Amino acid sequence: MISLQNSLIAVAVAVLVWILPVAAHHSHGNYVLEEYTHLEGTVREVHWINPHTWIYLEVAGENGEGILWALEGGGIAAISNRGWTREDVVAGDTITVRCHQLRDRSKGCLLGYVTPEGGEEKEWD
Repeated sequence: MISLQNSLIAVAVAVLVWILPVAAHHSHGNYVLEEYTHLEGTVREVHWINPHTWIYLEVAGENGEGILWALEGGGIAAISNRGWTREDVVAGDTITVRCHQLRDRSKGCLLGYVTPEGGEEKEWD
């Protein structure tokens, strides 16, 4: 006969096994969350896909050459709930962003805020 204590332990383990992959998937440990990187550039691509949206932003480097940054955002539902539509940021637009750069300092960021040209800054994540 299974005791109540053993049943509770089994349920707790099952819940942890179910929750841990979700928490690991949404970890932002690969980004420097303690500081923002500020970028301005021209949108090359926008991908409205799940589980994360992406903006590819061409930013002028020190020598004037274009450097492509990959900017990771929240999922479609999260972005839409913040009032964004697919028409708000499109290829060719000039935007500014505040984002959390990758810890290895490569050209990637976790989006925090986006300001469309002539618009107001809004949260994107």
